[in-house]
Amino acid sequence: MARAFFLLEVLFSLVTQLRDSRSVLTLSDRSAIGVKVRRLGLALAVVRDLREFRDPVSAEELEQFETDVLAGFVLARASAGLADGTIRGDVGHLDQMRAWFGRPLWELEPADADMYFGKVLRGSPSGTRLARAQALTTYFLFLELRHKVEIHQVTGRVVECPIDEMNRPRGSKDAALRIPPTEPEVKALFTGWGGELATCRKFAPTARNYTAAKLMSQVGLRVSEACKLDLADIKWDLGRFGKLHVRHGKGARGSGPRERMVPLINGADRTLRWFIEDVWGQYDDDHTRPGAPLFPSERKNTDGSSRRVGDDALRNGLAAAAKTHLPGWADKLTPHVLRHFCASGLYLGGLDLLAIQEVLGHSWIATTMRYIHVQQTRVEDAWVAGMERAAKRLEGLA
Repeated sequence: MARAFFLLEVLFSLVTQLRDSRSVLTLSDRSAIGVKVRRLGLALAVVRDLREFRDPVSAEELEQFETDVLAGFVLARASAGLADGTIRGDVGHLDQMRAWFGRPLWELEPADADMYFGKVLRGSPSGTRLARAQALTTYFLFLELRHKVEIHQVTGRVVECPIDEMNRPRGSKDAALRIPPTEPEVKALFTGWGGELATCRKFAPTARNYTAAKLMSQVGLRVSEACKLDLADIKWDLGRFGKLHVRHGKGARGSGPRERMVPLINGADRTLRWFIEDVWGQYDDDHTRPGAPLFPSERKNTDGSSRRVGDDALRNGLAAAAKTHLPGWADKLTPHVLRHFCASGLYLGGLDLLAIQEVLGHSWIATTMRYIHVQQTRVEDAWVAGMERAAKRLEGLA
C-alpha cells in the first residue's frame, strides 16, 4: 500500500512539472522523465486520436460497404425475433433519411438531425417522428457495436448517434381517433357490393375481395392476417360456430407473429361457407393441397396452383367498392377502419372488453379501449345518474 501511494506521488509530481513548465521540454528532459517512470515499473501509453485523417476509399467501395452494413442490420434484427413488418418499417425510415441526406447515415451530425426533425418533419405526425428517431437510434447502436472500427478505417469517422437529449423528438405514439361508419352504412356497402357480384366482369376476384372485407367487419381480421390464411386454418369442428386459426397475427412491439383462435361469430361462418362452396373452386380444384391459400390470387405458381393474394388487391377492392356503394366514405374506408367497426359492433352487441380483446388479438386491454371508446356511454350514464340523484334531493326538500 505504501508503494502504491509513493508511485502516485511520483506521477503527480511529474504531471505538475509538465503542467507548470512554461517552455517546451527538451529531448533530455523527456528522456529523464521516461527513465524515472520505467524505474518505477510503469509506462505511459500513447493515446491516438481516432479522428485523424484517413485516405478515402472509392465511391464504389463505400457504396458496397454501406449496403453490406445495412444487410447486416436487417439480419441482426431478424435474429432478434422481430417481425418482418417491423424490420421493413425501420429500413423504410432509414431509406427516407438516407435519400434526404444524400450521404451514408453514419456521417449524420446533431446539426443534421436538428435540420431534419426540426424542419423537414416539423409538421409530420408525432408517431412518424418518434418511429423515425427510434429507427435511427437503433441503427447507430448497431453501428457502434458492430462496425465502429471498420467505419473509422474506411472513412476516418467515429460513429456517434446524432440523436441526443436536446433534439430527441417528443410526443405520443397514440393512433389517431377513428370513428367507424354506422351499421346501416356498412350494411348498405355490402348490400350493393353483393348485388354487383351478379353482373361484374370478373366474378371470382370480386367475390374474394367481398368475402375478405366482410370477414374484417365481422371478426376484425387485419388485412395481412387475411392474406396469410390457408384453407386448413378453418377449424369447423372447434367451438359452436367453428374457428379461424390466425397463425400470423401481429405481435406486440415487433415481437413477431402472435397466433390466436378467432371464433366465427357474427355471421362469419356463413360468409366463409358460401365462399368456399361457390367461389374458391374457380381458383383451384384441390381443397386438400397443403398450404392452399384461403384467398387465392389470379396468378399461378409454376405447378399450376394459385398464388396467395396480396394485401394491395384487397385494399384496392375495398376502396373501389366504397367509392361506388358508399361514396361518403370514399378514400376513407380502409381494412383497419372495418376492424374498428367490428370492435364497436361487438361492444354494442354486449361483448365484454376481454372477449373483444381476444377476438382482435390485442396484447393490451388499453389498445382495445381505444377501439371502442367512441361507443362508450360512461360519461353520459354518470351524468344521467347525477341528474336523477339531484332530482331526488329536490323532491325531499319540497
